[in-house]
Amino acid sequence: MLTVGDLMTRDVITLDEADDLLRGDDLLKLNHIRHLPVVREGRLVGLVSHRDLIQALARQVGAPRFEPVSVVSIMTRDVVTARPDLSVQDAIYKLLDHRFGCLPVVDTGGRLVGIITEADFMRMAVRLLEAAEARRGESLGASAP
Repeated sequence: MLTVGDLMTRDVITLDEADDLLRGDDLLKLNHIRHLPVVREGRLVGLVSHRDLIQALARQVGAPRFEPVSVVSIMTRDVVTARPDLSVQDAIYKLLDHRFGCLPVVDTGGRLVGIITEADFMRMAVRLLEAAEARRGESLGASAP
């Protein structure tokens, strides 16, 4: 069985609770990602998405003075997570059922150990399609006279 632990990204770019949105924006742009887990001492406490950041920064545009906005004020707190031993199929169903773009991966103590995203599943799909095409080509070649 293929598990989340087999596909997840282990080197996760994160935010600290004390960070502000400008730091989050910088990290998203620099790393070409759309989701930033928020951690406290290695434990997952929230999640900030690209969409969350855009909405919060848009609210700042009309403000009379620019004041830094903390990550804590906009993060999603009750984050749906996955364990590394969850099957890939079950993780896909979680994403589809909840319409999420990612699942932070935590151990039994709530420590962030990875993240799995729609992009990880798309890369897996491409590999499976390429393998199927290769098998199809081999079977067609074997049946040629």
